[in-house]
Amino acid sequence: MTIDWTSFTPGPALAGGIILGIAAALYVLINGRILGISGILGGLIGPKRTDWLWRASFVLGLLTAPLWGRYVFQMNTTAVIDADYLTLIIAGLLVGFGARYGSGCTSGHGICGLSRLSPRSLLATLTFMGCGFLVVFLIRHWI
Repeated sequence: MTIDWTSFTPGPALAGGIILGIAAALYVLINGRILGISGILGGLIGPKRTDWLWRASFVLGLLTAPLWGRYVFQMNTTAVIDADYLTLIIAGLLVGFGARYGSGCTSGHGICGLSRLSPRSLLATLTFMGCGFLVVFLIRHWI
């Protein structure tokens, strides 16, 4: 994946972070639950009858967010992924396994857990980030 740094503007990134923080705070205040993407997505597998609609709506919103940005907000971004499908599938499975093994993903631990000053979330986030840095370093320098 290549990031187009020449088109990077901090304003939309800051706005996105603020919106994400507000959404996470509202989710906790209204539902009393942590906004963790892996938990919401995992709940779609064998969901309770009352859970299905909001979980599916949430995932649909995540999947269609780039379309909203492009066509509604006129944001013109380009993502270039320079990995093959096998690499993407393996990477996705490893992220899913890590999120399940760590009892949450970067959104649950990194956004919600850290804002609640959870030591477990701090450890999980440091582990996620450290592994990410290590994998990038290894791939760029030895593979």
